[in-house]
Amino acid sequence: MLDKNLTHALNLPAGNDVFLRADWQAPARVRTLISTRAGGVSQGAYAGLNIATHVGDQAEHVTRNRAIVQAQIPVPLAYLNQVHGNAVVAAADSLNEPLSADASVNHDGTAACAVMTADCLPVLFCDRAGTVVAAAHAGWRGLAGGVLQNTLAAMNVPAVEIMAWLGPAIGAEAFEVGQDVYDAFCTDDIKAQSAFQPIAQGKYLADIYALARLVLQREGVTQISGGQHCTVLERERFYSYRRDRQTGRMVSAIWLEN
Repeated sequence: MLDKNLTHALNLPAGNDVFLRADWQAPARVRTLISTRAGGVSQGAYAGLNIATHVGDQAEHVTRNRAIVQAQIPVPLAYLNQVHGNAVVAAADSLNEPLSADASVNHDGTAACAVMTADCLPVLFCDRAGTVVAAAHAGWRGLAGGVLQNTLAAMNVPAVEIMAWLGPAIGAEAFEVGQDVYDAFCTDDIKAQSAFQPIAQGKYLADIYALARLVLQREGVTQISGGQHCTVLERERFYSYRRDRQTGRMVSAIWLEN
């Protein structure tokens, strides 16, 4: 775990304008941090605070960027090897070597659940009592494949007690998809059709925030916040794979403060 003075000691750029916090009425013990592309040391296509090691950025830059983020969080960040699936792991088990999964959960405040995104939807979870937190990486494949349902199950509390926050993702104005995505959601759920706007034969604009809300509500989650950003359109603030292809990643993290 990195000391709070690390940013100053290493002369790393950081500040309150670099990070977002989930805008929800979570228990005081539940803490969040969402990075933007501001404040980091990466250059070129990755310019800013890229925290991903798998996108082609210089390793030393990613290391420094991760240090900037970690210096804001009092427990170690548990990064995942995200595979667009629906597996959920204990965050503490992914500290030494990132596990292949797309969501993590923590009950004891020993690790911060973390997911990387650059258009896909990060979803942060906690319960009303502040006893468990989780983070899920929900691209359309994971969302259709049950990653949110599996995350809720791993939290092991009634769904009515769970709060969810939808982090920065591609907005409905920018998320053009094909018939395969429409069919993945709408074949078995007619309500999902409301999240798709037809724009051409076999082409739609999809609202990933609306799709996530439908899944969560179907599972019994009633407190759902967030979902106001668009990573594609907010060019100066967020990385976007759909927009730029070669780009960095943000991190969305949640932890229990002991």
